[in-house]
Amino acid sequence: MNDLLLPENLNGFRIHMVGIKGTGMAAFAELLVSRGAVLTGSDVPEIFYTDSILSALKIPVYTSFNARNLGSDIQLVIHSSAYKKDENPELKAAAQRQIPVLLYTEALGEFSQRSFSCGIAGVHGKTTTTGIAGTLVKNLPLDCSVLAGSVISSFDNHCTLIGGNKYFIAETCEYQRHFMSFRPKKILLTSIESDHQDYYPTYESILSAFMQYIDLLPQFGELIYCADDPGAREAAKMMFSSRPDIIFTGYGVEATGDYQLEIKGIRNERLVFALKGFPGDFRMRIPGRHNARNAAGAIALAVSLLREEGITPDFPLIGKIREALESFTGSRRRTEIRGEAAGVLVIDDYGHHPTAIRTTLEGLKEFYPGRRLVVDFMSHTYTRTSALLEEFASSFSSADEVILHKIYASARETYSGNVTGRTLFEATKAKHKNAHYFEKVLDARPYLNETLKPGDLFVTMGAGDNWHLGDAVLEDRRNRL
Repeated sequence: MNDLLLPENLNGFRIHMVGIKGTGMAAFAELLVSRGAVLTGSDVPEIFYTDSILSALKIPVYTSFNARNLGSDIQLVIHSSAYKKDENPELKAAAQRQIPVLLYTEALGEFSQRSFSCGIAGVHGKTTTTGIAGTLVKNLPLDCSVLAGSVISSFDNHCTLIGGNKYFIAETCEYQRHFMSFRPKKILLTSIESDHQDYYPTYESILSAFMQYIDLLPQFGELIYCADDPGAREAAKMMFSSRPDIIFTGYGVEATGDYQLEIKGIRNERLVFALKGFPGDFRMRIPGRHNARNAAGAIALAVSLLREEGITPDFPLIGKIREALESFTGSRRRTEIRGEAAGVLVIDDYGHHPTAIRTTLEGLKEFYPGRRLVVDFMSHTYTRTSALLEEFASSFSSADEVILHKIYASARETYSGNVTGRTLFEATKAKHKNAHYFEKVLDARPYLNETLKPGDLFVTMGAGDNWHLGDAVLEDRRNRL
């Protein structure tokens, strides 16, 4: 580890971060500052929610990119994947001055080698699972810090939990094999299925990437995997053939052993479930059977870390896990309650894959059985929409009404096909009797003002910017009062 660019002792070490306002970059900045690093950063002038985080850390942030932003004492530059070494003036200046440069995922990978690190990965559920895991370890005798891919309410509305250096839990991303820089001792695998079609054109290609990631585990490392997910189950089975030295721990309804899950339903607006190896029930304040699975995985990871410390969870510790779990209220853009006005409850969710849409809507319908469910969805990327068109069209069955828009494009994809937002609407209309199309997000505002009634649940979904519509609905209804 002596050849790492990120030193073990960060006290006084000076780092400049290009694209510092990004969620992952700002969260990483929190971790670096907590270990004594001195930071500066640069990004676009637009205000993001991360601005308040960076301001609280007292990090000087330049709102343009200029070679002059690199102070004479900078020892390392870290940049987001949005900025290229041969294009960004600060990265070009760093090369000219022979200042070491690391991509964010590379820097996170080096950081992971300084602790006993655990990576949480999967096509769905990794942010929520990371948030739950952090909420649990916060309540347990573990020297552990956590990095999630979104703001977590129980992390004091930050993306990170700063709790010590011995253990490190991080959400790790499969896109462009970014997680291959991470060095895990344990991996929690939530799900594998076709996604990111611009990079993984087939299911086999994304499965291969996850297999390579799992193979990074050291001898006697642990794979904690969702036994209910066909892709995760397949990966575990295949890895068992090539890496029998790995410890395999399944969780879910289809699992055997301590983390076999029994979902008992909804009681008093709580999701209730049990695990075979633990006494009593567990309760959660967030809806969806998929979240019971996420919680089971997080509990498995927390208990595994306790055992690394030589601690066997006794009744009081299980009680702490139970209390922490019930205190978890979700994360930003993951079944996030935006507000309620004139009897209409508005929720926003990041779900942008058919499986995530379907399971989230099923969970909301079960959790709020008395409410009419109106869903506004904005699909993200042409390649994903094209590849999964029929799956998207079939994913809204739990909704009473569906509203669709143009596709939220990505600068990272090249697409030459002819699938549009209206194409998705026509496919959905064939399967759902009450579907509507508005090209622009806010074009739906007058219609919603007419159709939404007291008692309705209005949900905005997707990785785009249609969450603005939910806030507009709340504003309009409050102005009526």
